[in-house]
Amino acid sequence: MSTTAKPSQTPQSAPKGAATQRTKIPPLENGDRLTRDEFERRYNAMPNVKKAELIEGVVYTPSPVSQSHSEPHFSIIGWLAAYKSASPGTVGGDSGTIRLDQDNEIQPDAFLFVLPTHGGHVRKTDDDYLEGAPELVVEISNSSVSIDLNAKMNAYRRNGVREYIVWRVASEEHKAFVAELQKKAAPKAG
Repeated sequence: MSTTAKPSQTPQSAPKGAATQRTKIPPLENGDRLTRDEFERRYNAMPNVKKAELIEGVVYTPSPVSQSHSEPHFSIIGWLAAYKSASPGTVGGDSGTIRLDQDNEIQPDAFLFVLPTHGGHVRKTDDDYLEGAPELVVEISNSSVSIDLNAKMNAYRRNGVREYIVWRVASEEHKAFVAELQKKAAPKAG
């Protein structure tokens, strides 16, 4: 999500008789357990944060992107762009915000989805984000392997993502999870 927060009312502009105390919005912190609405409220209040995800109700803020991440990312985007150009009704994205459900708001490295006019289920919201499960999600995993192969994969499975590719940078391994996504998702940890 990358939105600019609305400025708070200042005491000088508050209506007469209104309380002049402003509520401070807590920052997003790795590991916070939040609802999607609270996650978005905090994210929007932090214009300096460029990427944060809510995965199974837990906030994750990734480390800065290294060259060992950005080079395979560039290759994946090229591959998906070529596929999109040959596939009418297919749309792609790069690190865009996708609202899967009330506990998952993700920003995958790359994704493809089919337009509703061509049989897809993802829709664009009034605030210009995507809602629903894309057909394909790709993650470049360097420092996020454990998250990508566990909590994220479970969220994708439960929400109906059909194909999930994880490019593990350190081991130079590419793994596609298709059959795994068709299995029943494990219940969320409470």
